[in-house]
Amino acid sequence: MAQQQVPNYGGQAVIEGVMFGGKTVTVTAVRTKNQEIEYFEAPRTEYTWIKPLKKIPFLRGLVGLIEASANGARHLNFASERYSIDSGEEVTESPSKLTMILGVAVVGVLTFLFGKFVFTLVPVFLADFLLGKWVPDGVPQTLAEGGFKILLLLCYITAIAQAPIIKRLFQYHGAEHKVINAFESGVELTVENVQKFSTLHYRCGSSFLIFSVFVGVVIYSLFSYDSLTERVIQRIVLLPLVIGVSYEVLQWTNKLRDTPVLRFLGYPGLWLQKITTREPDDHQVEVAIASFQKMRELDQKQGQERLATIG
Repeated sequence: MAQQQVPNYGGQAVIEGVMFGGKTVTVTAVRTKNQEIEYFEAPRTEYTWIKPLKKIPFLRGLVGLIEASANGARHLNFASERYSIDSGEEVTESPSKLTMILGVAVVGVLTFLFGKFVFTLVPVFLADFLLGKWVPDGVPQTLAEGGFKILLLLCYITAIAQAPIIKRLFQYHGAEHKVINAFESGVELTVENVQKFSTLHYRCGSSFLIFSVFVGVVIYSLFSYDSLTERVIQRIVLLPLVIGVSYEVLQWTNKLRDTPVLRFLGYPGLWLQKITTREPDDHQVEVAIASFQKMRELDQKQGQERLATIG
């Protein structure tokens, strides 16, 4: 395969990377400046008190998303460190590995929660400020709020997608989906085979974003409010419920994707993915395949070791 130079945008090198999570391990594969692929492997350790929570419908979605945010932050930290090494920057030693992991995980969770609050509350103020005099409270205002939320989400994603580095990120997002689709179809994971598949997938987090808007409109419509302050507090209190129900809806639509009459339920999420994914090049697909294969290899190894221990 021909060598490809690492893209350079505004004088900053871009680390090539894709993350996949398996049953026992999460793996990130990055393409370094010298075109080698390096891996960051993180065992999936579940605390005893978390396991029961992940079995409870509606609550498991919130737990899973927070856990994913923390885990993703750790892998992002790895990619950032590889960028520093490739750029020739000095990498300072952190006080301890545990401190670093906890710090990055907390930042990841807080960033996720902050984003949810912003996209939940800003539409409330917009609907009240711009349409409060013409649109009555209750269901009409809630519908207007949902409309502003979708508009805000689409404008935000479209705006950041114009940055070259984000376009590159969305290409890797597409490569990730192509690999999953190819694997689920049972074909050999080669670059040529994987490139034939779609960049869209029902279980994508982008689908969750759009589902949370629709679910929020339904849930918020069930509750009345007497003032803007009460409305804001109500949205904050109900946010965990909206997240939990949205997660269940996402899982449900994925199970129905092969049912001709009901598969359309997942279309809104797929439409949003047309913005959040781009067609990847062969080198990006190669990194995605490497990450996925390494994850499967480690998962199988862990499974064999467990069977040997039980035996």
